[in-house]
Amino acid sequence: MAKETSVRSIEPNIADLANGWLKSYKLEYKLEQEPLNTEIDKALADYFTKNGGTGANRPDAKLLLQDKDLNFYPILIEYKGYKGKLEKLDANGQVDNKLTKNEPNLKNINSFAVNGAVHYANALLHHTTYTDIIAIGMTGYKDEAGKIQHEIGVYYVSSNNFGVGQKVGEFTDFSFLAPKNFDAFIEKVKTLSLTPDEKERLKEQREREINASLVKLNNDIYQNEKGLGENDRVYLVAASIIATLGIQGKVSPLEKTDLKSSIEKGHRDGDIVVRKIEAFLAEKELPAEKKDFIIRTLKNTLTTENINKVENGESQLKRVFTKIVDDLGIYYKIGLTTDFTGKLFNEMYGWLGFSQDKLNDVVLTPSYVAALLVKLARVNKDSFVWDFATGSAGLLIAAMNEMLNDAKATITSPEELTIKEIHIKAKQLLGLEVLPSVYMLAVLNMILMGDGSSNIINRDSLVDFKGNYEYGDTNNIFPADAFVLNPPYSANGNGMNFVEKALGMMNKGYAAFIIQSSAGSGRAKEYNKRILAKHTLLASIKMPIDLFIGKSSVQTNIYVFRVNEAHKKDEIVKFIDFSNDGYTRTNRKKASNNLKDTDRAKERYEEVVNLVRFGKSKLNILTEKEYYEGTIDPKNGSDWNQAAPIDTRPTLNDFKKTVSEYLAWEVSCLLKRQSAEEEEEEEEGKEESLGK
Repeated sequence: MAKETSVRSIEPNIADLANGWLKSYKLEYKLEQEPLNTEIDKALADYFTKNGGTGANRPDAKLLLQDKDLNFYPILIEYKGYKGKLEKLDANGQVDNKLTKNEPNLKNINSFAVNGAVHYANALLHHTTYTDIIAIGMTGYKDEAGKIQHEIGVYYVSSNNFGVGQKVGEFTDFSFLAPKNFDAFIEKVKTLSLTPDEKERLKEQREREINASLVKLNNDIYQNEKGLGENDRVYLVAASIIATLGIQGKVSPLEKTDLKSSIEKGHRDGDIVVRKIEAFLAEKELPAEKKDFIIRTLKNTLTTENINKVENGESQLKRVFTKIVDDLGIYYKIGLTTDFTGKLFNEMYGWLGFSQDKLNDVVLTPSYVAALLVKLARVNKDSFVWDFATGSAGLLIAAMNEMLNDAKATITSPEELTIKEIHIKAKQLLGLEVLPSVYMLAVLNMILMGDGSSNIINRDSLVDFKGNYEYGDTNNIFPADAFVLNPPYSANGNGMNFVEKALGMMNKGYAAFIIQSSAGSGRAKEYNKRILAKHTLLASIKMPIDLFIGKSSVQTNIYVFRVNEAHKKDEIVKFIDFSNDGYTRTNRKKASNNLKDTDRAKERYEEVVNLVRFGKSKLNILTEKEYYEGTIDPKNGSDWNQAAPIDTRPTLNDFKKTVSEYLAWEVSCLLKRQSAEEEEEEEEGKEESLGK
């Protein structure tokens, strides 16, 4: 009889051991197919399964526990019965549940206990109002003596760690879940935090995933949903997201099952979405005129006959709503500190038939460039930041992040910090956007960021803006002391008209804006001369030519100004050639990552900020060929794009090198001549021998 070589799973033994612990703690746990609560059960049913389909996510055990502050924590447990099947981590030590192209790693999710539990936890982040979940994996095997050896992995999965999860600690049983120990366990969970580097890495990872999901979604809508114009698509996404956000204890998120595809007037899918948006905005306490504008704009799309027309039992609105929630829900619910709708905006508008000049006007500023502009404008927790062509509000979001980070780093009182965070979002940011569809995205972006939308204004900044707050303090001037901008390059002076207007309304502070380079070399000469008569140019930074690859190929510069101080002719200007910023960019449609840090990009960006602020002493990675301190003529206006002068005078080393090369050439010629003479003599010798 052949010897059995396959190893059998002892999962039933592991489940029996662990569930026995739960029973001993008198905890009310539920097994695989038992319901826990409607919201959690539905989320697990709606999320894609470990096999890639939908409808059968069943943790081996699940429970809902409450801490002393009455906060609920779902606990999701997955068992395995093999040695070495606890968890599979990636190179960064994170639970490895994603393939490189943003597809789920179903093999890992299926095979490893922790990976499966974290997968279930993400279902709750995606489809419920729970933002803090405990994912537990447990596996084991029988040793030579037949004794069970087990190991446990406990992870905290939250919007705070982007749903990736953080290991809580080492545990040998489940006693941390027992009522007498649970509060202490949650206190330990609350101390978990990501380092700035980890946060940045996860943010970049999630941004890549968002881009892939947006491409997939937009491609799907573009190809399969007929009759939807570009603005309709933008409004549909905005409406769907607002309707599914919900407000804890006040407005429940709109569910896919809430849309019944009825043809009854007042109960069509569009009517239901509009009512949910109205309820959400009412709780947000937005000014009446702003709320009315948002609802009126979205209603024009949501209540049209075509989008509510029912075919095969389903309206087009429900079909698109379902796609949006399934593809994007996880990303706007995990609290990303990123320009979410900016990416949406860029992707949606990528389908439009703009001319090249027009296309340049709707190009998203990459998040790392937005962060650079904010730092160059010296934004901190007390800044008042405005943007006169705000687009999807990406620059203002970068400013908000910088302000909030500074507040967290410098304010030690939790109560004072909360007050400051509210003030930053409500009072210290102002953006103007004239295009209604883009304005809607800016408002949505700020609502998602929770909520800096108060002073996002749908108005022409050049004509209709006097500098006041739009809502609340309408009689007061917005005290701007930081200005960031990526203007439409088709505007007068490549957009320098926006710069002149904004700087002219500021009393102090700094400005940083990215603009077509020709603005500094003659295209905006008259604007520049007027600006320099009142404000000081501190730096001119030449950016990579492929910065907006796939969207635009214009050469851009960043100009940095000190406000309300006339430029003197002897003022030192820092000229930086940042053509090599350390990133390699591609434009491959199916690539999982078109932006790669190939040469210390983050360090280079930090160095540029320090060079502009502190000067040549901060030169490290960049060379003296890329950094030059010089002057400009304030009455010229077209000499802003200078480069380090090339010294053409020969040095002693040049002379030595030339002499060395000449001598080497002489010796080479001499040796060749000598070799030729020797060959000739040899030939003559042979001939003489033959003659004899």
